[in-house]
Amino acid sequence: MQNSQHHAPRHRAQHGAGDHPSEHIKRRNPVGVWIGLPLITIGIYLLVWIYKIHDEMSRATPEREISPGSPMIAALIAPLTLFIWPIVATHKAGGHIAAAQRAAGQAPSCSGGMGVLLLFVFGLTPLYYQMELNKVAGDH
Repeated sequence: MQNSQHHAPRHRAQHGAGDHPSEHIKRRNPVGVWIGLPLITIGIYLLVWIYKIHDEMSRATPEREISPGSPMIAALIAPLTLFIWPIVATHKAGGHIAAAQRAAGQAPSCSGGMGVLLLFVFGLTPLYYQMELNKVAGDH
């Protein structure tokens, strides 16, 4: 029988006591995330971005249980779930971003409700969420 410590997600071990959340969040061009790279890659980049930001947030806020794969799967099977799961995942992502902002010592300005609303307005959620994540990333 294996020790339960062996089942801890890898990001837990990577987060040191002195780490600042900005060390784990990558600054990206919001317009590139929203429309540029998804157009060039026929939408594949959006799935990669979803995975990457959730992985970064899991390392930036280790006290939260954040699964990088679950939101990506939600996006992949959206039509099968009548888009309910992706809407819930989008809302939760806004909460994770707000938690990363708090962990970075900032007033949380990201709203999951706004993220869901912007999902229906030209799919602007990635633009909005990346702008909010860039606040955590700082100037590094």
